[in-house]
Amino acid sequence: MSAVSTSPLENRVAVVTGGARGVGELLARKLSARGARIALVGLEPEELKRVTGRLHTDSDHWHADVTDPEAVARVAGEVKERFGRVDVVVANAGVASGGPFAASDPDSWRRVIEVNLVGSAVTARAFLPHLAETRGYLLQIASLAAITPAPMMSAYCASKSGVEAFAHCLRAEVAPQGVGVGVGYLSWTDTDMVRGADRHDVMRELRARLPWPANKTYPLSPAVDRLVTGIERRSAHVYGQWWLRGMQPVRGYLPALIGTVGGREMNRFADRLDEVPTGLVGAGGEADEHARNTLRH
Repeated sequence: MSAVSTSPLENRVAVVTGGARGVGELLARKLSARGARIALVGLEPEELKRVTGRLHTDSDHWHADVTDPEAVARVAGEVKERFGRVDVVVANAGVASGGPFAASDPDSWRRVIEVNLVGSAVTARAFLPHLAETRGYLLQIASLAAITPAPMMSAYCASKSGVEAFAHCLRAEVAPQGVGVGVGYLSWTDTDMVRGADRHDVMRELRARLPWPANKTYPLSPAVDRLVTGIERRSAHVYGQWWLRGMQPVRGYLPALIGTVGGREMNRFADRLDEVPTGLVGAGGEADEHARNTLRH
């Protein structure tokens, strides 16, 4: 019997936001390999078309900004019409920025919150009625940044802490309808976003000084395999790297620790902080800025 035929995802419909690259792209491919039909949502039509063309199952893609409630509601309706059902939604779309908060670009800082937190809520609001029909599952992609604060990442940490709390609240609310809600945690994983941040010397060196194992960049494929397993099991918590589970019992001690150690490191880099760009990082950040600039003009 094939691997596809033994998966609980066979013939199910999975929506993946931020599906043009990185975690979203590989997750779509691995879910499709297990028999799921995929609905990709994102800001890059040509990239989404390319990813869709590589999938193993009947799949499709939609161009939409996850912060736009009308656009996402339209997509939810069209996905249901196209496939007849929605079983899994992965709120994965995200952007990041770096640098000291006081010197940050206000628009970029706000955009991180809007895409990562507000966009996840917009996605959930649009698709929950369809998930209720199938007693489906919503996976919210969070981060190590939800567990521990980090200097130079205020917007990203705030947004990921927010989506973690949002998902925990939502889990209890939708349980009577048979809908499962999970939170996926990833450390530094080899994606365009992380590579984009690492292009800047200060950010790369600051991250390298983190204690092991948080100072490493981890391969993408094993992390996504863990997400797929979590989706199949409808897990409440999914850890892309094995050691992240062990962070949960000690997370209450981390703010004080980071405040002390992080402050020392910030002092070390004080004369170089003005080198750090404050806009969105990586190819996904560039695509987001391009899409918004196109709308303005």
